[in-house]
Amino acid sequence: MAVKKEKYPMPEQDPKKRIKNFDEVPYGYDEQTAIEEAKRCLQCKNKPCINGCPVEIDIPDFIKHIAEGDFDKAIDVLKSKTSLPAVCGRVCPYENQCEGECTLLKIGDPVGIGRLERFLADYERKKGVKIPKIAKSTGKKVAVVGAGPAGLTCAGDLAKMGHKVTIYEALHEPGGVLMYGIPEFRLPKEIVKAEVDYISKLGVDINYDVVVGKTISVDDLIKDVDAIFIGTGAGLPRWLRIPGENLDGVYSANEFLTRVNMMKAYLFPDYDTPVKIGKVVATFGAGNVAMDCARTALRLGAEKSYIIYRRSDKEMPARAEEIHHANEEGVIFKLLTNPTRFIGDDKGILKEVECIKMELGEPDDSGRRRPVPVKGSEFKIKIDTALVAIGQSPNPLIPQSVKDLKIGKWGNIETDEDGRTNIPYIFAGGDIATGAATVILAMGAGKKAARAIDEYLKLKK
Repeated sequence: MAVKKEKYPMPEQDPKKRIKNFDEVPYGYDEQTAIEEAKRCLQCKNKPCINGCPVEIDIPDFIKHIAEGDFDKAIDVLKSKTSLPAVCGRVCPYENQCEGECTLLKIGDPVGIGRLERFLADYERKKGVKIPKIAKSTGKKVAVVGAGPAGLTCAGDLAKMGHKVTIYEALHEPGGVLMYGIPEFRLPKEIVKAEVDYISKLGVDINYDVVVGKTISVDDLIKDVDAIFIGTGAGLPRWLRIPGENLDGVYSANEFLTRVNMMKAYLFPDYDTPVKIGKVVATFGAGNVAMDCARTALRLGAEKSYIIYRRSDKEMPARAEEIHHANEEGVIFKLLTNPTRFIGDDKGILKEVECIKMELGEPDDSGRRRPVPVKGSEFKIKIDTALVAIGQSPNPLIPQSVKDLKIGKWGNIETDEDGRTNIPYIFAGGDIATGAATVILAMGAGKKAARAIDEYLKLKK
């Protein structure tokens, strides 16, 4: 029987309706559609898709069970490798990872692996999450710093190995970037909380409002535990470093999204945490965070929402799905355009941005063609709000507070591929080690570090 070349479509909210709410955009597969999509899998003997999965899920195996209608068995396979499947099924860039290795790409669309993972996670959550068997207690204790994707994954895996794990989280809620950085319409917070609840039921304790490096030092932590994992992420915003960035109306993406997502500005006045947004909003950058900002601005009432990016659409780092959704919702893309200064009125309030047109030259260190200014092409755009989304740097607090810890030139903690630092009892992973990357890569780092910590603890007397 011939294989269907196209993925089964994912039902979604109508773009005209969804820009007026924060409800999740895709609705997900129903059971029959999931079964039919799973039947597209060729069950390749060499399983190339697994090579593209940072958390090593046996993808053909869980898909085979979906195709057979045995969702419970499929969940067992999935959860044997990942503790956050509902998150991954929504925000993982699977098109560049597992699906990017799918054999079906030779004739059409890859299997909808991410959509099937989401289906399973949602099915299990509605039915009731099953807690796996936990290994016998080893008597060893581990402190995990940061309740983001890397920390949660590391903690969950260590708990299943029988170690006693305590997470120390600086904020009042868990999830890290999953909670403060990704909008509700892309990742509902009730799903993040359900995934964290699963980690807690594995026996992991979470202490909130603890800023390691301030509230408590790493030196104090190690007195009560056998090893420490640092997964504090990349929370330091990068700026354009152009005149006028101190004007009223210029936000970092971090501040803007944290106010909207974690402080619930989108629910004002039910939550007394408003965020000021003008009629015309410009977001600078073209990654997933930039798309989140531009799409959020429309939902907060902006009449126009621009993406201003210095390269062309081919170089945009955001996921194709996020760019597609932004286009559907009316985001205006100003490509090959670079800001040169922000202009305000006599009260220091943002009124305009001056830009210059760009053209692409030879490739730079990133492998993308270098943007070059076109002389004399300056022009201005009237805007009320600017959102700077050009990346984040590793959180510097812990690296700067731990004596002798080896730090890279970009402020990242230096580790080997398994998360080991130059201090034997300290491990690190995720954005604090690599710089800003994806949720799934952080999870993969947490998984590798958990294995390395387990090896270390077995040798520790």
